[in-house]
Amino acid sequence: MNLHEYQAKKLFEEYGVPVSPGLPAHSIKEALQQASAQDGNGWVIKAQVHAGGRGKAGGVKLAETMEEVEEIVTNMFGKRLVTKQSGPEGQPINCVLVQTKAGISRELYLGLVVDRSSRKVAIMASSEGGMDIEEVAAKTPDKIFNIVIDPVMGLQNYQARSVSDALGLNDSQQVQLINLLEGLYQLFMDKDLSLIEINPLIIDDKNNLMCLDAKVSVDENALYRQTNLEEWRDPTQEDEKETIAKRYDLNYITLNGNIACMVNGAGLAMATMDIIKLAGGEPANFLDVGGGATADKVAEAFKLIVSDTNVEAILVNIFGGIVRCDLIAEGIIKAVKEVGVSVPIIVRLEGTNVEQGRSILAESSLTIITADNLADAATKVVAAAKGDH
Repeated sequence: MNLHEYQAKKLFEEYGVPVSPGLPAHSIKEALQQASAQDGNGWVIKAQVHAGGRGKAGGVKLAETMEEVEEIVTNMFGKRLVTKQSGPEGQPINCVLVQTKAGISRELYLGLVVDRSSRKVAIMASSEGGMDIEEVAAKTPDKIFNIVIDPVMGLQNYQARSVSDALGLNDSQQVQLINLLEGLYQLFMDKDLSLIEINPLIIDDKNNLMCLDAKVSVDENALYRQTNLEEWRDPTQEDEKETIAKRYDLNYITLNGNIACMVNGAGLAMATMDIIKLAGGEPANFLDVGGGATADKVAEAFKLIVSDTNVEAILVNIFGGIVRCDLIAEGIIKAVKEVGVSVPIIVRLEGTNVEQGRSILAESSLTIITADNLADAATKVVAAAKGDH
């Protein structure tokens, strides 16, 4: 789960990490009030969306007067910001961060992330911070400094000093960085985070370190013990179908194709999408109903699938291990009757009570195409999506 910048900075402050002064606003009137409440020689207006690359996409604007603040926020609220990371539809701007303009001497990059290869938290840092950090990472990866933290020992002073050396900081700034990293690492561990990214981490005109930006992601699997952070979830920044899927404990991700998939098991779901591609089709989603799927759960999964107007055919691929094929068949029939599915449905069942499941489908009087195996199912669903059925 991603947090907005203003939420991330609130966490930073709780852990003694210096951030640039700023206040969130959810309306034009509130934005003007927040700007007038802050002293300074200008403001930075930052769209609060869950996507990187805001600066280059016009989501970060400078204002010298209150009139400029009003003009900027008027043009932001209610619009969708399209960045390299948002997808073509962009993300809605329902909130902005009104921040006093900071004097910048240098821009740096700092991040903490779970390094899956070492299964440890890694610190990434670069003296080349700013909007072009992705280009730096792609063309000059040697400018990205990495170090992993032993989970038993925790962050060590010598590691923080190594980061300081990589960033070219002086003695005073090194002390600040050590304190900053200690706070960030403690925050990372306490709140079950999967990512902290600060771009840029600046040296201001007083030679002090300050987090000018803040990006934080929380491990979804740990939200049951981070209920206070769960309350900060912004569903407007998430795919509506994915939000509904979470409600019913379905693992769903929207894709760009026209063949919907409903599968039990993440590995089988991945294999199903692969074989659809191999047969010349394009998956419309990843949907894992889980090992304990019920008829009601299958019905909800179908409702999700048919809510996507791009879907032209549906492939149900179930291996009955924990879940029984006859229950899945009952769920399919219930869903088709409730939802009124109008696109072709191809079903491949295998495993526990498979014959009963096939019989239930055959006797349902519904137009459902059965498949003998996965390759057969993929061929039939691709043909159905093309209208050859």
